[in-house]
Amino acid sequence: MFPINNSKDDIRPKVSIIIVTYNAGVYLSECLLSILQQKFTEYEIIIKDGGSTDDTLAIIKNNEHYLAWFESKPDSGIYDAMNQAIKMAKGKWIYFLGADDRLLDGFSEMCEHLHHDNTLYYGNCISDSSILGGIYSAYRIAKYAICHQAIFYPARVFEKYSYNTKYRVYADYALNLQCWGDNSIKKEYLNIDIAWYNLTGFSAVAADELFKQDKPKLIKDSMGWLMYLRFLYKRGKEQSRPGSNFY
Repeated sequence: MFPINNSKDDIRPKVSIIIVTYNAGVYLSECLLSILQQKFTEYEIIIKDGGSTDDTLAIIKNNEHYLAWFESKPDSGIYDAMNQAIKMAKGKWIYFLGADDRLLDGFSEMCEHLHHDNTLYYGNCISDSSILGGIYSAYRIAKYAICHQAIFYPARVFEKYSYNTKYRVYADYALNLQCWGDNSIKKEYLNIDIAWYNLTGFSAVAADELFKQDKPKLIKDSMGWLMYLRFLYKRGKEQSRPGSNFY
Protein backbone atom coordinates (compact mmCIF):
# COMPACT_ATOMS: atom_id res chain seq x y z
CA MET A 1 0.00 0.00 0.00
CA PHE A 2 1.36 3.40 -0.99
CA PRO A 3 -0.46 6.48 0.38
CA ILE A 4 0.44 9.42 -1.84
CA ASN A 5 0.05 13.20 -1.50
CA ASN A 6 -0.97 13.22 2.14
CA SER A 7 -1.23 17.01 1.97
CA LYS A 8 -4.53 16.48 0.14
CA ASP A 9 -6.10 14.65 3.07
CA ASP A 10 -7.91 17.73 4.39
CA ILE A 11 -9.35 18.63 0.98
CA ARG A 12 -12.26 16.67 -0.44
CA PRO A 13 -12.03 16.50 -4.24
CA LYS A 14 -15.13 16.74 -6.36
CA VAL A 15 -14.49 13.50 -8.26
CA SER A 16 -12.56 10.35 -7.43
CA ILE A 17 -11.37 8.64 -10.61
CA ILE A 18 -10.84 4.94 -9.89
CA ILE A 19 -8.79 2.78 -12.25
CA VAL A 20 -8.56 -0.96 -11.65
CA THR A 21 -5.61 -2.61 -13.40
CA TYR A 22 -4.03 -5.97 -14.05
CA ASN A 23 -1.24 -6.31 -16.62
CA ALA A 24 -2.50 -3.15 -18.32
CA GLY A 25 0.87 -1.62 -19.14
CA VAL A 26 0.15 -1.39 -22.85
CA TYR A 27 -2.77 0.97 -22.15
CA LEU A 28 -2.19 2.69 -18.82
CA SER A 29 0.07 5.58 -19.84
CA GLU A 30 -2.42 6.87 -22.42
CA CYS A 31 -5.26 6.44 -19.96
CA LEU A 32 -3.47 8.55 -17.35
CA LEU A 33 -2.51 11.14 -19.95
CA SER A 34 -6.17 11.53 -20.92
CA ILE A 35 -6.89 12.43 -17.28
CA LEU A 36 -3.97 14.80 -16.84
CA GLN A 37 -4.92 16.72 -20.00
CA GLN A 38 -8.38 17.59 -18.64
CA LYS A 39 -9.25 21.23 -17.98
CA PHE A 40 -11.14 20.18 -14.86
CA THR A 41 -8.69 19.51 -12.04
CA GLU A 42 -10.80 18.95 -8.89
CA TYR A 43 -10.21 15.21 -8.99
CA GLU A 44 -8.10 12.55 -7.37
CA ILE A 45 -6.77 9.45 -9.10
CA ILE A 46 -6.91 6.10 -7.32
CA ILE A 47 -5.40 2.95 -8.81
CA LYS A 48 -5.99 -0.54 -7.48
CA ASP A 49 -3.72 -3.03 -9.23
CA GLY A 50 -4.16 -6.77 -8.88
CA GLY A 51 -0.46 -7.60 -8.68
CA SER A 52 0.55 -7.10 -12.28
CA THR A 53 3.59 -8.90 -13.68
CA ASP A 54 4.14 -6.63 -16.70
CA ASP A 55 5.26 -2.98 -16.58
CA THR A 56 2.00 -1.72 -15.04
CA LEU A 57 3.55 -1.14 -11.61
CA ALA A 58 6.51 0.71 -13.12
CA ILE A 59 4.11 3.04 -14.95
CA ILE A 60 2.15 3.60 -11.75
CA LYS A 61 5.29 4.46 -9.77
CA ASN A 62 6.49 6.80 -12.52
CA ASN A 63 3.21 8.70 -12.12
CA GLU A 64 2.76 8.35 -8.37
CA HIS A 65 3.03 12.09 -7.79
CA TYR A 66 -0.31 12.43 -9.63
CA LEU A 67 -2.05 9.79 -7.53
CA ALA A 68 -3.98 10.12 -4.30
CA TRP A 69 -3.51 6.41 -3.54
CA PHE A 70 -2.47 3.19 -5.16
CA GLU A 71 -1.95 -0.41 -4.17
CA SER A 72 -0.62 -3.44 -6.01
CA LYS A 73 -1.49 -6.83 -4.59
CA PRO A 74 -3.68 -9.76 -5.64
CA ASP A 75 -7.44 -9.39 -5.36
CA SER A 76 -10.47 -11.51 -6.22
CA GLY A 77 -11.29 -9.79 -9.49
CA ILE A 78 -12.35 -6.48 -10.99
CA TYR A 79 -15.26 -5.78 -8.67
CA ASP A 80 -13.45 -6.82 -5.52
CA ALA A 81 -10.73 -4.35 -6.54
CA MET A 82 -13.34 -1.65 -7.13
CA ASN A 83 -14.90 -2.24 -3.71
CA GLN A 84 -11.46 -1.91 -2.12
CA ALA A 85 -10.67 1.27 -4.05
CA ILE A 86 -13.98 2.89 -3.11
CA LYS A 87 -12.97 2.70 0.55
CA MET A 88 -9.99 4.94 -0.22
CA ALA A 89 -11.96 7.49 -2.27
CA LYS A 90 -12.69 10.95 -0.85
CA GLY A 91 -14.54 12.46 -3.79
CA LYS A 92 -18.13 13.64 -3.71
CA TRP A 93 -18.67 11.61 -6.87
CA ILE A 94 -17.05 8.32 -7.88
CA TYR A 95 -16.07 7.66 -11.49
CA PHE A 96 -14.66 4.38 -12.84
CA LEU A 97 -12.32 4.38 -15.83
CA GLY A 98 -10.93 1.28 -17.48
CA ALA A 99 -7.18 1.26 -18.03
CA ASP A 100 -7.87 0.66 -21.72
CA ASP A 101 -10.34 3.56 -21.96
CA ARG A 102 -9.68 7.29 -22.46
CA LEU A 103 -11.33 10.41 -21.14
CA LEU A 104 -12.64 12.89 -23.69
CA ASP A 105 -12.93 16.65 -23.24
CA GLY A 106 -16.54 16.04 -22.27
CA PHE A 107 -15.38 14.67 -18.92
CA SER A 108 -14.41 18.19 -17.83
CA GLU A 109 -17.65 19.59 -19.20
CA MET A 110 -19.65 16.97 -17.29
CA CYS A 111 -17.82 17.70 -14.04
CA GLU A 112 -18.98 21.32 -14.17
CA HIS A 113 -22.58 20.08 -13.98
CA LEU A 114 -22.12 18.05 -10.79
CA HIS A 115 -24.04 20.04 -8.20
CA HIS A 116 -26.41 17.87 -6.16
CA ASP A 117 -24.71 15.20 -4.08
CA ASN A 118 -27.69 12.85 -4.09
CA THR A 119 -27.80 12.80 -7.90
CA LEU A 120 -26.30 10.19 -10.19
CA TYR A 121 -25.20 12.00 -13.35
CA TYR A 122 -24.60 10.17 -16.61
CA GLY A 123 -23.84 10.90 -20.23
CA ASN A 124 -22.47 9.01 -23.24
CA CYS A 125 -19.45 6.95 -24.18
CA ILE A 126 -18.19 6.52 -27.68
CA SER A 127 -16.35 3.67 -29.35
CA ASP A 128 -14.78 3.31 -32.77
CA SER A 129 -18.11 2.30 -34.26
CA SER A 130 -20.91 3.77 -32.15
CA ILE A 131 -22.18 6.09 -29.44
CA LEU A 132 -23.20 4.32 -26.25
CA GLY A 133 -25.64 6.44 -24.34
CA GLY A 134 -28.93 8.26 -24.25
CA ILE A 135 -31.53 8.55 -21.51
CA TYR A 136 -32.09 5.46 -19.39
CA SER A 137 -35.49 4.95 -17.82
CA ALA A 138 -35.92 2.18 -15.27
CA TYR A 139 -37.42 0.05 -18.04
CA ARG A 140 -34.55 0.66 -20.42
CA ILE A 141 -31.98 -0.27 -17.79
CA ALA A 142 -33.97 -3.41 -17.03
CA LYS A 143 -33.54 -4.39 -20.68
CA TYR A 144 -30.00 -3.19 -21.42
CA ALA A 145 -26.82 -2.33 -19.53
CA ILE A 146 -25.51 1.22 -19.43
CA CYS A 147 -21.84 1.89 -20.11
CA HIS A 148 -20.04 2.03 -16.75
CA GLN A 149 -17.77 4.84 -17.93
CA ALA A 150 -20.79 7.05 -18.60
CA ILE A 151 -21.73 7.35 -14.91
CA PHE A 152 -20.73 9.63 -12.04
CA TYR A 153 -22.01 8.02 -8.84
CA PRO A 154 -22.63 10.19 -5.79
CA ALA A 155 -20.43 8.83 -3.01
CA ARG A 156 -23.50 8.10 -0.88
CA VAL A 157 -24.45 5.31 -3.31
CA PHE A 158 -21.57 3.29 -1.89
CA GLU A 159 -22.67 3.92 1.65
CA LYS A 160 -25.72 1.85 0.73
CA TYR A 161 -24.57 -0.49 -2.05
CA SER A 162 -21.44 -2.26 -3.24
CA TYR A 163 -20.48 -4.44 -6.17
CA ASN A 164 -21.63 -8.03 -5.77
CA THR A 165 -18.45 -9.94 -6.54
CA LYS A 166 -20.25 -13.16 -7.44
CA TYR A 167 -20.97 -11.48 -10.80
CA ARG A 168 -17.61 -11.54 -12.55
CA VAL A 169 -18.62 -9.36 -15.54
CA TYR A 170 -21.91 -7.60 -14.79
CA ALA A 171 -21.68 -6.55 -11.16
CA ASP A 172 -21.88 -2.95 -12.39
CA TYR A 173 -25.15 -3.80 -14.18
CA ALA A 174 -26.50 -5.34 -10.97
CA LEU A 175 -25.56 -2.17 -9.08
CA ASN A 176 -27.24 0.03 -11.68
CA LEU A 177 -30.46 -1.97 -11.41
CA GLN A 178 -30.39 -1.14 -7.70
CA CYS A 179 -29.67 2.54 -8.37
CA TRP A 180 -32.42 2.96 -10.96
CA GLY A 181 -34.86 1.17 -8.69
CA ASP A 182 -33.97 3.41 -5.74
CA ASN A 183 -36.10 6.56 -5.83
CA SER A 184 -33.92 8.23 -3.19
CA ILE A 185 -31.14 8.43 -5.81
CA LYS A 186 -31.94 11.03 -8.45
CA LYS A 187 -30.75 10.37 -11.99
CA GLU A 188 -29.84 13.13 -14.44
CA TYR A 189 -28.75 12.63 -18.04
CA LEU A 190 -26.61 15.13 -19.95
CA ASN A 191 -25.93 14.65 -23.64
CA ILE A 192 -22.14 14.81 -23.28
CA ASP A 193 -19.55 12.35 -24.60
CA ILE A 194 -17.42 11.52 -21.57
CA ALA A 195 -15.08 8.72 -22.54
CA TRP A 196 -13.85 6.55 -25.37
CA TYR A 197 -14.77 2.99 -24.43
CA ASN A 198 -12.76 -0.02 -25.57
CA LEU A 199 -15.27 -2.54 -26.91
CA THR A 200 -12.66 -5.32 -26.76
CA GLY A 201 -12.29 -5.10 -22.98
CA PHE A 202 -13.07 -7.77 -20.38
CA SER A 203 -16.84 -7.32 -20.36
CA ALA A 204 -16.96 -7.70 -24.13
CA VAL A 205 -15.20 -11.06 -24.23
CA ALA A 206 -16.13 -12.75 -20.93
CA ALA A 207 -19.39 -14.44 -19.99
CA ASP A 208 -21.44 -14.06 -16.81
CA GLU A 209 -24.04 -16.79 -16.85
CA LEU A 210 -24.79 -16.35 -13.15
CA PHE A 211 -25.85 -12.75 -13.71
CA LYS A 212 -28.02 -13.72 -16.66
CA GLN A 213 -29.66 -16.37 -14.50
CA ASP A 214 -30.24 -13.94 -11.62
CA LYS A 215 -31.25 -10.90 -13.68
CA PRO A 216 -35.06 -11.37 -13.44
CA LYS A 217 -34.85 -11.67 -9.65
CA LEU A 218 -32.56 -8.63 -9.46
CA ILE A 219 -35.15 -6.64 -11.42
CA LYS A 220 -37.96 -7.83 -9.17
CA ASP A 221 -36.02 -7.07 -5.99
CA SER A 222 -34.83 -3.64 -7.18
CA MET A 223 -37.78 -2.41 -9.26
CA GLY A 224 -40.82 -4.35 -8.13
CA TRP A 225 -43.28 -6.83 -9.59
CA LEU A 226 -44.69 -4.67 -12.39
CA MET A 227 -41.26 -4.05 -13.91
CA TYR A 228 -40.39 -7.72 -13.41
CA LEU A 229 -43.48 -8.89 -15.30
CA ARG A 230 -42.97 -6.31 -18.04
CA PHE A 231 -39.38 -7.47 -18.45
CA LEU A 232 -40.38 -11.15 -18.65
CA TYR A 233 -43.00 -10.36 -21.28
CA LYS A 234 -40.55 -8.35 -23.38
CA ARG A 235 -37.82 -10.96 -23.01
CA GLY A 236 -40.19 -13.73 -24.08
CA LYS A 237 -41.08 -11.84 -27.24
CA GLU A 238 -37.49 -10.94 -28.08
CA GLN A 239 -36.08 -14.40 -27.42
CA SER A 240 -38.62 -15.94 -29.79
CA ARG A 241 -36.92 -14.11 -32.65
CA PRO A 242 -34.09 -15.86 -34.52
CA GLY A 243 -30.66 -14.61 -33.52
CA SER A 244 -31.88 -12.70 -30.47
CA ASN A 245 -29.25 -11.96 -27.80
CA PHE A 246 -31.72 -10.48 -25.31
CA TYR A 247 -31.25 -11.92 -21.82
